[in-house]
Formats: sequence, C-alpha cells, structure tokens
Amino acid sequence: MNETYFHSVRLDEEKCKGCVSCLKRCPTKAIRVRNGKAYIISERCVDCGECIRICPHHAKYAEKYSLNEILEYKYRIAVPAPSLYGQFNNLEDTDYVLTGLKRMGFDDVFEVSKGAELVSEATRILLSMNKSNKPMISSACPAVVRLIRVRFPNLIENVVDLNAPMEEAARLARIKAKQETGLEDSDIGVFFITPCTAKITSIKQPICNGKSNINGVLAIKDIYPVLVSQMDKIIELEDLKDSGIIGVSWASSGGESAAILRERHLAADGIENVIKVLKELEDEKLNDLEFIELNACSGGCVGGPLTVENPFVAKARLQRLRKYMPISCNHLEYDTIPKEMYWEKPLEATPWKLADNVFEAMQKMSDINELEKTLPGLDCGMCGSPSCRTFAEDVVIGKADKNDCIFAMKDKEGVVIPKPFRTE
Repeated sequence: MNETYFHSVRLDEEKCKGCVSCLKRCPTKAIRVRNGKAYIISERCVDCGECIRICPHHAKYAEKYSLNEILEYKYRIAVPAPSLYGQFNNLEDTDYVLTGLKRMGFDDVFEVSKGAELVSEATRILLSMNKSNKPMISSACPAVVRLIRVRFPNLIENVVDLNAPMEEAARLARIKAKQETGLEDSDIGVFFITPCTAKITSIKQPICNGKSNINGVLAIKDIYPVLVSQMDKIIELEDLKDSGIIGVSWASSGGESAAILRERHLAADGIENVIKVLKELEDEKLNDLEFIELNACSGGCVGGPLTVENPFVAKARLQRLRKYMPISCNHLEYDTIPKEMYWEKPLEATPWKLADNVFEAMQKMSDINELEKTLPGLDCGMCGSPSCRTFAEDVVIGKADKNDCIFAMKDKEGVVIPKPFRTE
C-alpha cells in the first residue's frame, strides 16, 4: 500500500551542521546526512522526537501551532494530557491548572485522564472476553503503533483496536459541548495540549479513523509560560477536575498497565527498549503475558519532547499529586464498550520495502549482504548512514556511493583499515 506520510518533526536546514548526532540516535534509522545536511526518510520516521531532544544545534523541531487558532471557533475546549500536571511544582489541586486554561481563553476543559479511565475499563473488558491475541499491546502511543506498522507487522493483530485516551476525551468533549450549547460541529474547536510530536502526527493523519475529533494542537512547552501567568492570578478556583488516580497515572510509564488490574503485564519506555520488547514478542518469548504497555518516550508521556520539566521530577510530582485523588471517576455504562470507542478500520502494515517486485527485492537483499561483508563494520556514521548495514542498503538502492565510505577510500590507497574489536 502506498501512503503519503505527514510528519510533525521538521528540520531547519540552516541550523543543521551535519554533525550526525541525530543519525546515531534515531531508533528506526530514518535519518541520513548528505552534502553536510541531515534529511529524514519519511517511510521510516515514527515521529518519536528523539532527534529533537538530542540535536545540539536545535535544527530539529516540532511543527508549531499558535494559541490564536482557538479564536477561529465560537466555543473552545482544552483537552490537556495528564502529563501537563507534572510540570508544576507544589501542585496539590489540578483545578489550578484547569482553571488557568479557562483563563487563557477556553470555554471548557475536558481532561484526557477521563478518557484514559474509560479506555482502561474497556481494555479490562477486552481481556475478560479473551477474544484478542495475547499479549495485547497498548495502542495509546502513536509512535509505537507506527513502529509496529513499519518494523513489526506480524504483531499488528496484538494491538488493541481502541481509540487513544486523547481521541476518546475529544469525542466526549465534543458531544458534551453540542448538548450544552446547541452549536454545530464546525463552531466547536477542540484543542489537545500535547507532550509529544507523535500525537500531533496521529491527529493530523489518523491511521484507523477517518478524521480526528481534535481541531488543533498546542505543545505544553509553548503554552506553559502563558498558563503559569494565568494560574498566578487565580483567586477563586472552579470545580473542573473529574478524574482520579487511574487516569492521571497514564502520564508516566506503568500507569496504563497497572490500570488493567492484572498481574501478567509489562511496561517499557524509551524507544530503544520498546524495540527490544517487540523483538522478543515477535520471537514468542513473552507469550505468558496478558498486556504490554509501550511508550516511545523515556518515563512515558512525562518524557515527551514538548514538555518543560525533567521527566523524573514530573513523575515524582504526579505521585505526590495522586495522594489527594479518588481511584477513578469515570466508568462505562452497563460494563459494555460503545462501538464509537473502537477504530473505524483495522490497522494496516506499511513495511519499508526494497522494491515492489519480490524477486527484485530478494536480489537487492543479496547485493546488500555481499556489500556489507566488504565494509569495516565500524558503524561510524561518517558516510552519512547510521551503520554499515544501512550504508550498504543506501548504495544498492542508489542513495549513496560506495566511495562515501572513508575507509573504502583509504583501502584503495593502501592504508590499513582499523578493524573493530570482536569476541567470538
């Protein structure tokens, strides 16, 4: 299937120095450096935002949206991620944050943690029904879902086919607004306050739903200064919070898996750790588990590239904040999953292919294997590819020249090439 990808991670070529920092850290090997500038291979990028975190020259950035966009709608709803609460010191009542959002110009707020509590309950029902492949894999992190589509298509049947909490919250917020105001959909603007880039991508280009219920996205780090200034002015709090420990815990790694109330679960965070877990799952080493929670960002959503606080500090703040909360405030009616919570269409694989023709692809794979044997195996990145293996791929598909390898050039000139230290 051919697909044109939207990406929220962008590159500022003027700032890029071609230093290969992003090249070496990209978990899906989606970045190359050619002619002194980085570029991103769209088919491989999962918008995890790792390159934004580590670029020393700030050449990577997330697509930006202005707060002024809310003025395009008659009725404006803020849908804050629970990770937002972890950005503030000495916060004992989330109503300070929610009231502050209303002071910024929103008519209402609807917590993503409310949607998280409903998705948690729906997941527990699915587990009890025993109809899905085990272990079930959470679909909450869009970077992980995209990674599975590209690199682990055999695991697609294990992915939970439920809306992510932000989508469920936005859907319910829109229904509530229409009932209370009588306005049309076009007059209601729902804005997600996001900690990460992958969620921006999933909103702008939904994979399993025709259209997102979210109209706009605002990064936590962009609205943080404005929100703090509004919170400092609050004299009287509005009673707005409507979620508990289960929903807010989704902000950090382990929160979602703990909410299923089962023992045989696993939570992993950090995209490299996620890849390791998916490899083991593909090798059928984790079949004794019932549920797997995976977060591309270290620490979970609190570690998103669009947050402002150290993820470990944010997680500690959320743990203190939860002491004052009930277990859960939101439940499904009649213990059944509404059809609106399910995806509209199934998840499809989009593996990166060497060629459309299987025989041509096999020939290219053979050429890649043969070329890799002639390379030094240092994975230095000086050729502009992240490893000798990916360099061999780039040469075979015509995106690089073998002479781009500095060691291959030295070998031609009779210079001894250093060999990597290996143990048997």
